This record gives sequence, structure tokens and C-alpha cells, in this order.
Amino acid sequence: MNLIDLAMQATTFAGSAVAHAAEASGVDAAAQAVEPFVFLFAIFLMAIFVGYYVVWNVTPALHSPLMAVTNGISSVIIVGAMLATGLGTSSWANGFGFAAVTLASVNIFGGFFVTYRMLSMFKSKKKA
Repeated sequence: MNLIDLAMQATTFAGSAVAHAAEASGVDAAAQAVEPFVFLFAIFLMAIFVGYYVVWNVTPALHSPLMAVTNGISSVIIVGAMLATGLGTSSWANGFGFAAVTLASVNIFGGFFVTYRMLSMFKSKKKA
């Protein structure tokens, strides 16, 4: 027996095993699928909780490096927002893309401003 025949038999056995498992559970396999909105909304909620705990548990010594990394992440986010705006086919997609570009821009420029101000606190003072 060659490898191709073994692979074909394995896929046949796997398909029949899934069919038997669905039949034994009494529920159609398609009925167990999760709606995409529910799946993505759950990821969004988990990201909110993780972001909250990450931001509020940062020690003051790590605040400036974290701001610099956040500015880098926002620059990647703005590229995705511009793509969503440019490739959007509906007015809703364009509107949300424009809002995302605006908010990410505010985050980037505000983050660089705060980082600049914090780093200027550590510079030596020159006497005139």
C-alpha cells in the first residue's frame, strides 16, 4: 500500500468519525457553529479586559517605554484603518474607517507629545 492510498483512507475515516460523533450527539454539526458576530464580540470584550489590566498595572518606571511601544502599535493600526477606509464599499465602512483613522492619529500625536514632555523632564537644565 502506498502513501497516497493511506492518506485517502485516513481522510475517509476522519470524515466518518465526525459524522458518527454528530449523529451520536443528536445535534447537527452545522447547528453548533457560532455566529461570527458573537465570536468577534467575545474577542473584543476579552481585549477590553486585558487592555484594562495591562494599562492600570504598569509601574511608573515603565510608563515612558510603554508609551513608545503604544505609539508604534498605533502606527500599525492607522495603516489598517486607512486600508479599511480605502477598500470600504459602503458608507458605514468609510465612516468607521475615517473615525478609526482620526482616533489613531490623535493617539499617535498625543502619545509622542506626552513622551517628549516626559523625556524633557530628564534633560539637564541650561542656565542662561
